[in-house]
Amino acid sequence: MRHLVPVLGLSLALAGCATQLDAPRASAPDALTSHISADSLRGHLSFLSSDLLEGRGTPSRGVDLAAEYIAAQFRRAGLEAAGDDGYYQTAHWQYAKRGEKDITLTVKAGGKTIEVPVGGASANFVDPVTLGNTPAVFMPWQAALDDKGAADGKVLVVPAAAIPGAAGVLKSKLQSKPALVLMIDRERRHGRTQGGWLIDPSQPVAKDGPPVVLLHAADVAATLERGGASVAAKVVAPAVSPVKLRNVIGVLRGSDPQLKNTYVMLSAHYDHLGIRDGEIYNGANDDGSGTVSMIEIAAAMAAQKERPRRSIVFVALFGEELGLLGSRYYAKHPVFPLKDTVMNLNLEQLGRTDDSEGPQVSSATMTGFDYSTVGTTLQRAAGRTGIRFWKHPTNSDRYFARSDNQALADAGVPAHTLAVAFGFPDYHGKDDTWDKIDYDNMARVNRMIALALQDIANDAAKPAWTDVPNAAKYREAARALHAAP
Repeated sequence: MRHLVPVLGLSLALAGCATQLDAPRASAPDALTSHISADSLRGHLSFLSSDLLEGRGTPSRGVDLAAEYIAAQFRRAGLEAAGDDGYYQTAHWQYAKRGEKDITLTVKAGGKTIEVPVGGASANFVDPVTLGNTPAVFMPWQAALDDKGAADGKVLVVPAAAIPGAAGVLKSKLQSKPALVLMIDRERRHGRTQGGWLIDPSQPVAKDGPPVVLLHAADVAATLERGGASVAAKVVAPAVSPVKLRNVIGVLRGSDPQLKNTYVMLSAHYDHLGIRDGEIYNGANDDGSGTVSMIEIAAAMAAQKERPRRSIVFVALFGEELGLLGSRYYAKHPVFPLKDTVMNLNLEQLGRTDDSEGPQVSSATMTGFDYSTVGTTLQRAAGRTGIRFWKHPTNSDRYFARSDNQALADAGVPAHTLAVAFGFPDYHGKDDTWDKIDYDNMARVNRMIALALQDIANDAAKPAWTDVPNAAKYREAARALHAAP
């Protein structure tokens, strides 16, 4: 899940107890849940998060291998292919790549000249830049946005904000006209994952605003923050080539003559961060765990003698880590009509029980917990499988817009992300590995999800947005969706 951080302490966790629903007693597994196995989940995840797949960065050979594996498992389960190329929904984008030596920055301050080391800066814009020795001015984030001319013609130095797409936000909202922006990003939170960046050809390339270069070199950043510096820069134009990005989609057709043309959607993103500074970021929990859970649930549901009444769509999404790209692409190019899609449940971080706020065993939570009636169905399924299904007092609302459910929710489809841990110690770290997963617990949570999907797919009544204030704009989107011809 994007930008999850363990921000809440024990006191908040205790405060949230009032919103937690009592843990139910477990019941014996039925024909559906008995097909879900901890060993099977372990087998899938030990491959998808292995070093062979090199962290599944977008785009990369590793993420393509992951897509092939997911398609093979859909094929093995007997799901019907639902893409434009077999199981693949293909987005034809472009990939721009600039070498580390293609950016040269020189800083002069206090009579000294400092060269930014190779790899100490990156830039995700297409046009070349040549800038002679130019005075630099450092401003905090908000001051830079409020500035009406002090940075004109200068190099504006600003710290990176902890928001997605910070460079684009800054560029679009600046009122001044600097010659260049240096955004300090020591932790490389806004840098590219595989050496380049993606360009959506359907989106016009922004020409207004100054070029933004991300500065990762800590010592140079400290010099610029002290002030009294000047900067010279040369940025070479990148090489641009076509690239295919793929959502992987399979469908289990429903059995009811009418309801089979309506769809319940289960999704998870299969990409991660790739390789950074020579280290593989395997992404076992984020979000290998959600991906293999989707595979396991799909196989269990396809193995049933009696099909559910509605059709169930299983979607593995590309590029979540780069800005929810796959889900946004699907919402713009739906394989199945959005007005006939009754619900989307997105799976994130189901494998780790060592939540940053304390252990979460036999427990699951959901974003937008009370925004729709989906939570009611999940609560019933939790009661049958021994899972405590609860609302986090803060994160349930805070993270609703930060995962792949958001694109469908914006379109009016009741959509949520289900997780075990909102934050865990190795989030976006190189040690998020498959051996740290609690597979028995993940299997229990999978059984709850499978039962809830089955119930929604068999119910003639569709899930609906509730009347809570935070769901108001989604209720309105739903009305617009179903009013459209």
